[in-house]
This record gives sequence, C-alpha cells and structure tokens, in this order.
Amino acid sequence: MQKFESLLSLIVMAFVVLACVQTNKTERATNKSQPNDLINETSPYLLQHAYNPVDWKAWNPESLKLAKEKNKLIVISIGYSACHWCHVMEEESFANDSVAKIMNDDFISIKVDREERPDVDQVYMNAVQLMTGSGGWPLNCITLPDGRPVFGGTYFTKEQWTKILLDMSNVYKNEPEKVIAYAEKLTEGIKNTDLVKVSAKKTQFKESTIDELVLKLEDNFDYRYGGQKGEPKFPMPSHLDFLLRYSDQNEAKDIKAYVFNSLDKIANGGIYDHIGGGFSRYAVDKRWHVPHFEKMLYDNAQLVSLYSKAYQITGNQKYKAVVEETLEFIERELTSPEGGFYSSIDADSENSNGEIEEGSFYIWHKAELKSIIQQDYDLFQSYYNINALGNWEEDKYILYVTESDLDFSRKHNINIEDLRSKIGSWKLKLFNYRTKRIRPRTDDKTLTSWNALMISGYISAYRSLGNDTYLEKAIRNANFLLENQVTSVGGLYHSHKDGKSTIQGFSEDYAHTIAAFIDLYQVTLDDRWVNEANKLMTYCIKHFQDEDNKMFYFTSDQENQLISRKYEVMDNVITASNSVLANSLFQLGHYYFNNEFRETAKQMLSNIEEDAIKAPSAYTNWLNLYMNFSNPYYEVVISGPKSLTKLKEINSEYLPNITIAGAESKSELPILKNKFNEDETYIYVCVEGSCKLPVMDVSDALKQINK
Repeated sequence: MQKFESLLSLIVMAFVVLACVQTNKTERATNKSQPNDLINETSPYLLQHAYNPVDWKAWNPESLKLAKEKNKLIVISIGYSACHWCHVMEEESFANDSVAKIMNDDFISIKVDREERPDVDQVYMNAVQLMTGSGGWPLNCITLPDGRPVFGGTYFTKEQWTKILLDMSNVYKNEPEKVIAYAEKLTEGIKNTDLVKVSAKKTQFKESTIDELVLKLEDNFDYRYGGQKGEPKFPMPSHLDFLLRYSDQNEAKDIKAYVFNSLDKIANGGIYDHIGGGFSRYAVDKRWHVPHFEKMLYDNAQLVSLYSKAYQITGNQKYKAVVEETLEFIERELTSPEGGFYSSIDADSENSNGEIEEGSFYIWHKAELKSIIQQDYDLFQSYYNINALGNWEEDKYILYVTESDLDFSRKHNINIEDLRSKIGSWKLKLFNYRTKRIRPRTDDKTLTSWNALMISGYISAYRSLGNDTYLEKAIRNANFLLENQVTSVGGLYHSHKDGKSTIQGFSEDYAHTIAAFIDLYQVTLDDRWVNEANKLMTYCIKHFQDEDNKMFYFTSDQENQLISRKYEVMDNVITASNSVLANSLFQLGHYYFNNEFRETAKQMLSNIEEDAIKAPSAYTNWLNLYMNFSNPYYEVVISGPKSLTKLKEINSEYLPNITIAGAESKSELPILKNKFNEDETYIYVCVEGSCKLPVMDVSDALKQINK
C-alpha cells in the first residue's frame, strides 16, 4: 500500500510542477475516417472527440458493464465544449495514436460532458479534490472497473499522461490488492464528504447573525477592484445579489458602495464584451481586464438578473445598457429557433493565420482599430485604453474602460450625450468588422436548469426595464420547457438537442425551473405557473428528498450507477440546488398555506446554519432565506380587474422581501381566498396571513412595506 501511495504522490507532484507547461505539437492521429462510439451522442463536446483514435465510450450502463467484464481500469475524462484546456489535452494526448494505443489496450475510456452529467462530474471532482486539494477541467480520473477512483487530476501534458497510464496499468496488473485497498479508502472518503446532519435545535433566526456574517464576508472584499480578493476573479452573482439586498434593507452604505463598485468594474473590464454584449466566465487578473473568453449561459442569466436589480435601485444607465446588450447577445447567439437557450460559446476560435487561438474572436490589434475607427481614434483609444494598461500580450488589446462616462466626458470636454453617441458608433463599427471573423463554436445543447436561470434573468429585466419583449421571451422558453422537458410521469429531462430530450433531470433542474415558474407567476398572475411549480416540487420531494434531514439529493432515487449519492449545498458560481429549493419551499408555503413546506425550508436552513456561520461566502443564497425568516417579510396580494396594471408598478420597485400574488378574476389559489372584488382592485399587505387594511393605491401599499 505504501508503495502505491508513493507512486500516487510522485504522479501528483509531477502534475503540480508541470501542469502549466505547454509542449510542442504532438504526433496526430493518422486515420480520422473511423469514428468511436461517441458518434452516436448528441453532446457537442462528446462529438468533438468522436474521431479521436481513443476508443471512447459514453457514460452508460453498457460501458460500465464492459469494464467489469474485461476487468480493466476505467479512464473517466470529463470536460465541456467551451473549455480551453480540454481542447489542449485533446490536441496533445487524445488525438495522439501512441497515447490512444495505451488507453485502448489497458483501459475502458469514458468521455463525459460535465454539463450533461453534472452528477458524474460531482462525484469524481470530489475524488480529485480529496486526492490533490484542488480541481478543474479537464478532469481526468482513473477508476477500478466498478467506478471507484484510484487516481485523478486535471490537465496533464502528453508525457505526464503517458507515464500515468503506464504506471497505473502496471500497478493494477501486478499489485491489484493495493489499488483496491486505496480505492476503498478513497470511496469511503467521498461518501463521508458533504454529509448534512439533522439540526435538532429550534433555531432562532436573528438579524444580528446576518450582520455578523456580513462582517465576515467583508474580510474578503476587494474594495479597489470589486469582487473578492485575489485572482482569478469570478463575478459570483449570488454573493453580490445577497449583499445588494442586505445593503438596501439595512441602509448599509459602505456595502452598497462595494456592490456598485464591483458591478462597475466588472462591466468596464474585459470580462464584459463591449462590442457584442455578454460576459465571459471569469477574469484571470484582479482588475477584470483579461477574461477566460468562454461565455456561459448560466453566468449571463444570473448577471442579467443582478444588473436589472441594480438598475431598479439606481437608475444607472450603464446597468441598463449592460442588461439590454447582454440580452441582445442572448437573442442573437444563444437562442434556438424553438425558443430554447444554448449552453455556451467556446473560448477558442481560428485567427487570421488559420491557427486555433484563445480569444482571437475578441481581441484587437492597434493598426486594425485605427483603420476601423479613423477620425475619432484618439478619443476611442483613451476611452478603451488602447495603451499599456489595455494591452494583453504582444500587439493584442482587450477593450478596457477605467472611467465613468460622466468623468470621461468632463475630462475630455465633450458633452455626455455626444460621447455616448460616439461610443454607440464605435461599437457598431467594431461589431460589423468582427462579424467577418470566424466565430467560436457554440455548444447548442439546451439544459433545463440553465434555461430556467435565463427565464428568471428575462423576468428581472422585464421588472426593471418594463420591456414587454423580455416577458414574451421568458414565457416562450417556459412553454418550451413544459412541452419538451417534462416527462410522461411529471419529472424533468436534463438536456435537449436536435429535437430529442435526454437524461433524467437532477435536483438543479427542478430547483431552477420551480424558481423560474414562481418568478413568472409573479409578473403574469397566471395560476398555471405557480401550479406547475407546485407539481414539480411535489415530484422532487418524492424522488430526491432525504427523509431524515429534509435535504435534496442531486440525483433521484431511480439513479443507481454512481458510487455515491451526493447533496449540492454550497452556493458557488451557480446557486446550490438545495438553497434554491429551500427558498421556493418558503414561497410555495405562502401561496398554498402549506406549513409543511415552510417548516421544511426552516429545517434545511437550520441544518446548514453552523457551516454558514463558519464560511458564509459558500452560503450566500441561503442567507437570503435567513433574511426572510429574520427580517420583515410580506405577502402582497393584488386582487381585482386592474391587478396587472398595479402589479407592473409594484414590480418596477426593488422589493426583495415580498411574495406577490394576485388575480384579475376569481382564483382558487389559497393565498387569494376571500380577497377578490369584481368592482375594485385592492392591494393587501400581509404578514403570516395577517393583513393590514387593504389599499387601492400602489404608493399606499409601498408605505406598508418595510424593506
């Protein structure tokens, strides 16, 4: 056992030392005519590997059964279509005949799209983090024939990967008992991580606790550049969304200033596409200048929601422009003809020399910019920092704004409206020029959870900007999900591609779809949406909930291929399915007077309270629920023939501590019972079902709400 662990340490050490080293062009496959089994898949990422000489299999019962029958170790390689280093490892290793021969002779090789199978990714990411202390993509794990992991890491050079394959194969052939013993120990570790204990105490949710947790969060604030300290920098919409709410409800001016500074810096940085709209996944530097150029649907969906809320509070035209431009990008590049939303756009594309290069679609050369902008070039150059500050590498520039439009106009003695007109002209010129370049690839699969996030993004934009088109887009996509992603037994599919819905949904699909349907109800007052949310929640409770602690497993009770059934609890770049479900249980409990739902939400929050106090940055969406229980929270019911008119007025306000219900005609929804009047439209502001005197004017209702 000691010998095997020493070998593992040596391999991991080699990975740590050499992981960032790039190698020269490698020997490529000589026969591209014969596809492997991935040719039968729909995932764009899997299809990218369909002509590798590696005999790739997809993750399915047949592949796992084959490994057991042949008693071969399994290579589980996980990535996604927009992943830059996934492409690099394919180029260097998986498209290489000599590497492929080793993999084909001694392993069963399974390629996984992490976006299609987040359940598989979750388990093996956990394994790699236990082994190495970190993780990322590509994620490469070697397992026993039954799927229990024995080795893992992220990107490896061809030389590293070849050595790992040969060493692991040799150890398994000669000392299998030691490999098996290590796998047993590691698997036990995987099963014991992320366990959620039942909290037996009756938690008293206090405002003072939230204040203390915000102080802890402050320790990691980057007050200069925004976001969190260090690099790389991820926007982390959940963090900023919670802090925006906290600062607004508590009149915390310093926190609010930090949030707005973060939003300004993100929108001004290279992480935002100033020409085509939309955000890249993260910035590699602390000032948001150099992005990792892939664009993900989930980032853009959540950031649209965040900037929409910021615009509601401030009326800042910059935030409005970010929302509008990002949604134009979504409509132009990530919307299918059926009304679904595609998953992502690659970081890499072909440059003018015919080479595949990261960011080549987005970067600019100085001479190129001069020829396009022409007469206003000096002003343009100053605005977008086509100088040492905006330089990336060599003669490559990433547009980067460091001053507000108002400050810039004063500094350069130009009228603010004239400046904005010029900015619009510059963007149009560069956009038209950029359309001649070769676009990065689009991952055109449609994922239920990410589409639901985009529905919520459109609804937030509709609330703050009042553009009816945004509501139409949200309804269209919601109908797309109902028509295509709901199974015959009332569950959800996870993925849709080429007219085919596949893969049983995960808790994230239910969580975000339920939340989106509740959001949709709150802007339409159409009972259909809240009733659909309630039905999905009922299904989710039946097939995903742990009866002991009331938390939700990531996979349903019908999934049996994984070595461990996990929970998704911590909020990350996407809010955790459990935190989203808990918030929705809280709201549905109000709509249906369902005390069991509300008590379940309270139990879930109690379960994670101790962990949230220790590390609040991993639980910021949970903290929104904590504020619902600890701060004033209101049910706002609008009932009568002019409900939708009054609703639109209320929705234009930033009111994070209310649940909205209403109807223009009689409704069977319990929260609306005995509140309908066919002659007049009344607004009821209630707490725990106890209502203040009804009013007819929105302004009077707002006075009854204490944010």
